[in-house]
Amino acid sequence: MAAQQATESLRCMEVWGGNRGIEQAFELPGLDVWLYSRPIGHAENGGDVYYLSSCASGRISRLLVADVSGHGPEVSQLALRLRELMRRNINRIDQTSFVASMNQEFVHFNQESRFATALVGTYFSSNGRLQLCTAGHPQPLIYRVQANTWELLELNRQPGATGNIPLGILSEVEYSQLELPLSKGDMLLAYTDGIMEARVEEGKLLGSDGLLTLVQSLNAQQPEQIIPRLVSALEMRLHCRIDDDFTLLLARCNTRSVSLMSDLLAPFRLLTSPRNNTQYRDTAAIN
Repeated sequence: MAAQQATESLRCMEVWGGNRGIEQAFELPGLDVWLYSRPIGHAENGGDVYYLSSCASGRISRLLVADVSGHGPEVSQLALRLRELMRRNINRIDQTSFVASMNQEFVHFNQESRFATALVGTYFSSNGRLQLCTAGHPQPLIYRVQANTWELLELNRQPGATGNIPLGILSEVEYSQLELPLSKGDMLLAYTDGIMEARVEEGKLLGSDGLLTLVQSLNAQQPEQIIPRLVSALEMRLHCRIDDDFTLLLARCNTRSVSLMSDLLAPFRLLTSPRNNTQYRDTAAIN
């Protein structure tokens, strides 16, 4: 793996992301985030899409990891559309309407049989709560610092809801979400199914249980080392090369708060367009 890049601070009214290979650390109000994405065959871009955003005051941070069917320019065009959706919803508190809008974008592209799984998280630094919504995506892992344990986070659907199916399959889907409190040091690990489908131990799939076992063997007191060591541990166990894109996003709760200046400037930022900081990280096709 490449050496970890310097930590980048996400500014208020900024959207960051793309679908290229990347290894980067971020600081957001209330969260530290580490992201690793590797397209299949070390290509320049792939089918995994990731975004981060911060609202006008910095109190609302949004995380998105999606696994889009296919690769190449078509996926990059979808990445562009998702970026615009992130920008339009950057200050929205309820993320379910955002996920519904994402689904409509994929339905529009479905003449090319495009669909995607996705995990969307919205973190509120003012009360330390995280909203999570999945659309056919692998269930994330959560670490609770008080118990010093990792576990698979089950995201239950609301009774009668259609949700948790991939984006682009049905035009009308009622996606549900889970809200949970985070304490300082708690962590969430999101990933795409390229990790779960890695073949280890004579061709057996790693699966979510195998991933959980690997993560539990790592030192949770060094969060900046979790993804690099997880990738290294995985590569040591591989029976054959991973034949898919794969992405890992680790978010850790911290006590960093929004500054008074950010609060004072928030109304003025609402009069401007969200800053787009994805141009040089996306492919030329979506610049």
